[in-house]
Amino acid sequence: MHHLLQFLGGGFYLLNKVFFSFSERARRKGDQVKARQWRIAAWAVYIIGLPPWVAIFITEHNWIAASVETSGVPAMVMGLILALRSGEKKIVPRWLDYLAFICVPLGFVYSLYDFHGLNTLKQWLEIGLVAGFLIGTYQLAKEHPGGYLWYVLMHISCGYLMWVESYPWLLLQQLVSLGFIADAYLTQRQKPRTAG
Repeated sequence: MHHLLQFLGGGFYLLNKVFFSFSERARRKGDQVKARQWRIAAWAVYIIGLPPWVAIFITEHNWIAASVETSGVPAMVMGLILALRSGEKKIVPRWLDYLAFICVPLGFVYSLYDFHGLNTLKQWLEIGLVAGFLIGTYQLAKEHPGGYLWYVLMHISCGYLMWVESYPWLLLQQLVSLGFIADAYLTQRQKPRTAG
């Protein structure tokens, strides 16, 4: 079962990074329709890949990561909604902002309870993962390029956590994802090509 969870969670999350990269490349070429389609696909596969990741985190007692991953659902939904609202005024529902931060303290407190304080390497790695995930997902949902930089922190922290917990496929997925994140960020930072 763990292998299936690794394959599904890692695979869908990797596709998320690949699709973000494709979206930024299409946007740079001036093809807003393709960029939007790739962005919609990126958010959709991200949401699909969430349950396997949460299951893995729970089985490893990574309570901070599990709660934050779950609390990222509103930001993911917000990203999907904004991608679907092409051409419309992109107003973010306020309740999504509030809901995105409700689970963080709960997971953190439960982790402190479960491990009798903040005293394991795994918990510190989870904090790096959490910061990168929450801030990165939230910024990318609002199409802010700094989200990619936060994803770097997330993937380095998560990759090391997966190595410590003996999940080689997920470690590899984190490393490959870093390449697509770098590509998306660098592509987004380039000036768009002009027609003609």
